Amino acid sequence: MSDSALPRYALAAPQRPWPGVLLAAAAWAAAGAAIRFWPDEAEYTRTLAPIVFGIAVALSLLAAIGPYLPERAAKVRFAAPWAVALAIALTLWEIVTAKTGYLPRPFFVPPQELMGVFIDDWAKLLECVAHSVILLASGYALGSSLGFLTGLALGWSKAVGYWGHPILRLIGPLPATAWLPIAFFMFPSSWSAAVFLIALASGLPVAILTWSGVSAVGGAYYDIARTLGGSPRFLVLKVTIPAAMPSVFVGLFMGLSASFAVLVVAEMMGVKAGLGWYLQWAQGWAAYGNMYAALGVMAVMCSTLVTLLFQVRGRLLAWQKGLLRW
Repeated sequence: MSDSALPRYALAAPQRPWPGVLLAAAAWAAAGAAIRFWPDEAEYTRTLAPIVFGIAVALSLLAAIGPYLPERAAKVRFAAPWAVALAIALTLWEIVTAKTGYLPRPFFVPPQELMGVFIDDWAKLLECVAHSVILLASGYALGSSLGFLTGLALGWSKAVGYWGHPILRLIGPLPATAWLPIAFFMFPSSWSAAVFLIALASGLPVAILTWSGVSAVGGAYYDIARTLGGSPRFLVLKVTIPAAMPSVFVGLFMGLSASFAVLVVAEMMGVKAGLGWYLQWAQGWAAYGNMYAALGVMAVMCSTLVTLLFQVRGRLLAWQKGLLRW
């Protein structure tokens, strides 16, 4: 058989495993051994230990076959230091809670009990996540849309800017939570009041940053467009909005962070489901494991939404690739 007929992996020269990934596998194996063989009285210890050992085995296999992976897949080596750090953090967390009791219960829970919350209470958590996503999406979409249109009008029209600038400067510095009494008095339900508060928190930064982006568009762009016969509608849609989009996305990111803070407060003020409600319920029953689980879910939820917003920004602003540094 000729060399050209051999599979590609048969022609590859033997390579050494990735040392960083091997170190991560060893760290996770040590964490699994500490969880399994150091006695404790925590629940789900025998459930967590096989999962940790499974991560160690997966990392070992990845270290062995990693040198033969394509270049794009080989970039997972970049995460090896984080894998080591997470294994060390898990081991220390297990030791100071389940093994030694240095951090007292119920204020601090071991990792296996936190995992037990997701096993035992996943249905309620999933229901609360669904309610929070619907509430957040409603308020954020409304606030972002109105904020974008407001900022566009403020930057494009001198008359709107004359009247709108003082109003925006007056209410802009106020935190959205300061409007809680007014919101719950004006709106017929706690859900609609929460939507208003989230819309206010997300809309203000979008309006301000959109206004800033529109105002920063160079006059030369308008002159060239007018010379080529561009109408006012064309100037807005094809010149102003595309040029202001980087600033708009800064406002969208700021608005998303602000809306998450308001979401928790709003859900603690009368709604019957949601992660904020779940946090208050867990705190009332001193179920700190459930409270930490809800905080973890919120962190993952926020990180996922930020990542999706980055993806949208990358697609819409592909024409500015290489210019954006954030």
